[in-house]
Amino acid sequence: MFLKNLSKATLKAIYQATILENPYIPFIPTDKQLEFLLGFDKETLYGGAAGGGKSVALLMAALMFAQAPDYRALILRRNYAQLALPGALIDMAHEWLHSTDAKWNDSKKKWVFPSGATLNFGFLDSEKDKYRYQGSAFHFVGFDELTQFTQSQYTYLFSRNRKIEGSRIPLRFRSTSNPGGIGHDWVKNRFITETKEGRIFIPAGLSDNPHLNKKDYIKNLDELDPVTRKQLKDGNWDIAPGGNFFKREKFEITEDYPAKARTVRFWDLAASEASPGKNPDYTAGVRICEYKGVYWVVDVIRKRLPPTGVEELIRQTAELDGIYTEIFMEQEPGSSGLNTISHYARNILQGFCFKGVKSTGSKITRAKPLASAVENSNVKLVKGSWNREFIEECVVFPQQGFHDDQVDAASGAFEQLSGKGSGQIITEKLDRSSRITRGY
Repeated sequence: MFLKNLSKATLKAIYQATILENPYIPFIPTDKQLEFLLGFDKETLYGGAAGGGKSVALLMAALMFAQAPDYRALILRRNYAQLALPGALIDMAHEWLHSTDAKWNDSKKKWVFPSGATLNFGFLDSEKDKYRYQGSAFHFVGFDELTQFTQSQYTYLFSRNRKIEGSRIPLRFRSTSNPGGIGHDWVKNRFITETKEGRIFIPAGLSDNPHLNKKDYIKNLDELDPVTRKQLKDGNWDIAPGGNFFKREKFEITEDYPAKARTVRFWDLAASEASPGKNPDYTAGVRICEYKGVYWVVDVIRKRLPPTGVEELIRQTAELDGIYTEIFMEQEPGSSGLNTISHYARNILQGFCFKGVKSTGSKITRAKPLASAVENSNVKLVKGSWNREFIEECVVFPQQGFHDDQVDAASGAFEQLSGKGSGQIITEKLDRSSRITRGY
């Protein structure tokens, strides 16, 4: 937010003196960066999505008053290694300043300017590192990737943000960050959820940076898991990893599963077809087997098809799974759900072990037994092309805005295998090693 009590002429003069004619700032800021630079609120957070020019904006902000006598600026990362990476802030500062009259002090990690001003680089790796700055005074304190810091580290540095009486240099706390990280919640609450005078959030993303090769960068971001992708690509602060139901590292990938295991496939049918501008649910069928208290997710099918296509898919899958794979399907409430199950039993899956199952409780409640088994390392995934999408859906569950069809189907299959389901068809132990081959 620009200073409301300053005229346009005064703002233009500040811009001219501190940015355009500043020998230490080699670039013209973008519109969003300029908003960040010429806003003199006490605290400002800049960013959201990746690629918005956050680090450049932070370094520009730190250098704005480098020609003022005794100006002191401090830029912090969580650890020194992050500051020193190629293309990171120390490297960027060297690129900007090496040919100027500023001098680098390597032992103290700071730039010294002819005016007597200094630009210092520091870190807060542990909680006690904040006391490294005890006794120091800075006009400018900048945090790069604020969500990597704790709130106490951030607020302690306010005690270092001070100046002598009569100084015209503004006191500024400036931060950049993407969503995510250990400090996600407190940063979101401080700058986005709560509103307070003197505390500003400036969202910026790919579209705000004309210098970035957006096409290639978007392709890279699309390779990320769904949560990180929405955080970095869209700057989404409302999304975080799900309710800690499923942890990525708990899914063990195996090459095979026991031949003697009891096997079921559970289907969760989509309510509508895909169409332009819509993002409906998928039809998902998850096949799980159990042997001696351990569960293997053998296969996952996830498709968007019209009703006739779904029927053909389910019939074909039953043929491939074989007659010893029990088939269950979620039965929607009311007569329409009953009619659907009756139709599948008479016309689609006749000759197979098939039954409809009425769902009880919320999706979260139904997923808890499976999540508990995963947490206790009792669920394994048989290696397949479906592994990645299945795991990604699990780790974001139960976030709003994401599909949960695979989780629902897996929860249903697990419920039937664990003996807690109401739709069990085959109760005797099956020794299929002599009667059926996998994949038939």
